[in-house]
Amino acid sequence: MRAVDCRALVPVSDREALIRSFFPVVRTIARRIARMVPGSDLDDLIGDGCVGLIRAVDAFDPARGPTMNSYVTRVIAGTMLNGLRRLDPVSERVRREVREAERERYARALEDGVLPTQHDMEMRRPALRRAALHAYRYTPLSLDSPLPVDESLSGDWTQDPALLAGERLHSEYIRGALMSLSRRQRSVVALYYFCDKSLYEIGRTLAISPQRASQLHVAALRNLRKVLHAPSVG
Repeated sequence: MRAVDCRALVPVSDREALIRSFFPVVRTIARRIARMVPGSDLDDLIGDGCVGLIRAVDAFDPARGPTMNSYVTRVIAGTMLNGLRRLDPVSERVRREVREAERERYARALEDGVLPTQHDMEMRRPALRRAALHAYRYTPLSLDSPLPVDESLSGDWTQDPALLAGERLHSEYIRGALMSLSRRQRSVVALYYFCDKSLYEIGRTLAISPQRASQLHVAALRNLRKVLHAPSVG
């Protein structure tokens, strides 16, 4: 049986009124999906839902069984979910493989009393390893969910990220300049500036006189200035 085209049976004014009457349903479904899918845009969901609403009103056939409210609701939700799938960098085939593997994994756990490992499931389902890797690689991280295993971030959130990056580059630049000094000069600089040792204490540590420690300190600063203030090449 061919579907009835409601546009040919319902006057334009009645069709528009019918579509408008379902707008609250579109917003309700959009809010529900937005809560279920982190990162989804409510306006985009409503836009996709309105497209689905128009299609549902035009394609509804009362002879097929379901009520109009039930049919329109299903089409609206389906259109929104299709819109989300188009934004997903991971294909539905890959998602399906991972979902089916998880269902099989927990079914076997209920039967055997032991939860199979990921390796066990990959041995049973050769396509799972590639699918899981693809899903992990292309799934964006959410600020509302924990980081993946073996991933970590710096705990310092008090400074601007650009400033932190600049300080890291500056430290690497200073470290490279220090490596240009002689071993004895590096030792004096490290003990004086990083260990808070006096020149007398540095002399005792390095088995030299305080005067020699002072000479090495002055020579190290002079060489560092030459390196740090040298014109860049390229």
